[in-house]
Amino acid sequence: MDVFDELLRGVRGKGAVFGRSVVWAPWSLRFADGPYLTMLLPLRGAGWIVPQDGEPRRVAVGEAAIVRGPEPFSFTDDPADATGTGRAVGVREVRWGEEPVDAAEPEREFSGPTVLLAAAYDVRAQVPQRLLRALPPVLVVADEADCTALRDYLEAQIGIGGPGRQIVLDRLLDWLLVCTLRDWFDRPEARPPGWYAALGDEVAGPALRAIHADPAHSWSTAELAARAGVSRTTLAKRFTELVGDGPVAYLTEWRMTLAADLLTSTELTVAGVARRVGYADAFGFGAAFKRLRGVSPGAYRREAAPEPDRAAPAG
Repeated sequence: MDVFDELLRGVRGKGAVFGRSVVWAPWSLRFADGPYLTMLLPLRGAGWIVPQDGEPRRVAVGEAAIVRGPEPFSFTDDPADATGTGRAVGVREVRWGEEPVDAAEPEREFSGPTVLLAAAYDVRAQVPQRLLRALPPVLVVADEADCTALRDYLEAQIGIGGPGRQIVLDRLLDWLLVCTLRDWFDRPEARPPGWYAALGDEVAGPALRAIHADPAHSWSTAELAARAGVSRTTLAKRFTELVGDGPVAYLTEWRMTLAADLLTSTELTVAGVARRVGYADAFGFGAAFKRLRGVSPGAYRREAAPEPDRAAPAG
């Protein structure tokens, strides 16, 4: 499995957090309850992303922007007045999960000078956060060839009704998000985590891919070095230089990341989670998990449970 694909496998848009805004100047959209990621895609016109703390960034047709949350931000035609205090009209609040961002009839969807498509991603899983934590607060990426084709197809699908329409739009947005992130991490100004760069290294790369392909295997430095065709010393030195940890330490940390998601997304027992990530018993797994996460697996599961689940009445 491609490591990039694996890390983004849990990032999915949903119909409840997707919308369009058709706006005429002066306008300002306030994203007040931002999820972990918001993708903004102008289909007509342009605007300015104004973070709560940070410099405004312009995004126009042919570009995609990703805003890392959950801090509020505005998308506006005038970055000097994003709060709307000097405007004749108020700021329009965008709250995901309530009503669509715009309820315009299909024939009006592209009639305004500025048309914005927005998608929200509430990324709680630990696996994708390993990649997404490396993102800046706001990034803007111009469409490349693959992304342009996705954008064009997405725009064509917006006005099409029929069964399964929302699922099609969701998946197209997912693909466009991955496409945009790939383009970003390939840019010189991007600062990807060390392991991301290590994937392409001829020494560390084979060992890293082996760990991700089978994290439950009891990998040793010698076995991973054999995969790379180098000595244990050479692998350990190169791996640590690029990733920041030795191969075995990285394997343990990756296992605990997988375990954290299993504890919160499955009904596996702690012993079951331990076996899934390569531990023969719950005791050794529990000690490793607490050492890296600061709490026992059971406590982590309880603390990560949604509030309604903990507060729900019995029976």
